[in-house]
Amino acid sequence: MVKGAVSALDSVSTSAPTTPTASAARRAVGASAAHRSIVVDGVRLAYDDEGRGEVVVCLHALAHGAGDFAAFRARHRDRLRVVALDWPGQGRSADDHHAPSSARYGELLAGALDGLRIERAVLLGNSIGGGAALRLAAAHPERVRGVIAANPSGLVPYGLRKRLFARGMAAFFARGARGAGWFPRAFAAIYRGILSEAPAREQRDRIIATGREMAPLLAAAWRSFSDPADDLADTLPRIACPVLITWSLGDRLNRLSYNRAGIARLRHGRLETLAGGHAPFLECPDAFDAVFARFVGELS
Repeated sequence: MVKGAVSALDSVSTSAPTTPTASAARRAVGASAAHRSIVVDGVRLAYDDEGRGEVVVCLHALAHGAGDFAAFRARHRDRLRVVALDWPGQGRSADDHHAPSSARYGELLAGALDGLRIERAVLLGNSIGGGAALRLAAAHPERVRGVIAANPSGLVPYGLRKRLFARGMAAFFARGARGAGWFPRAFAAIYRGILSEAPAREQRDRIIATGREMAPLLAAAWRSFSDPADDLADTLPRIACPVLITWSLGDRLNRLSYNRAGIARLRHGRLETLAGGHAPFLECPDAFDAVFARFVGELS
């Protein structure tokens, strides 16, 4: 167990109250009404847990939620146990006492696995969730059978371009947090590109409805991306398990060309390119399921 990460086992509850600061719109993006919760390092995290068999833990992108994986759970619950977390301050989870970053999320993930008594799992992470999954795989190789990282964070080498872009995005979201009148329209326009394919439309609309509420968290997270600690260059070669990187080629904020050097640092990694803007399991589910099934079938 990660020392100090999880409170007693009775922190796992099927009837824990929803955090009072979460709006109805935010809850709609996250874990289902039948969610459970667990306390990790003082933070109550909501999660969905469905199915039986090999465990797949799903980790969403910033300002998204466990609802990103609702259709994935439905497709795979007959043969897999699928656990999907809401990160702090998102979906139905309570706020954190630390700023968001992939390093912080990796720590919370380790604690959640302890609390849920998941000894070993396949991790499916999107964006910052992918960065957290890669960090856990490097730090605790005995806990991870394999990683599927969909357009993950942390692969772009640290440098001036990354720093300036991340700071610019942080400033954009900070303006939204301060109430800029143009922000909801701009956020909606960006998200029509981030989740561009028809199967993701309903979840995309739910995310767009939370734009103003999520703006402070997004600003803080983008500031973390401008920090040298976000760069996973030294972490990637230490990952011993197989890693499947899936890349939605329509990603305009985090293009594949910026990430190829990071992908090449994986000892046991491979790349599959798919359609969509950022989340292939949502946007092109049939194509994603095919590469997912092939990858999981090859794990020893």
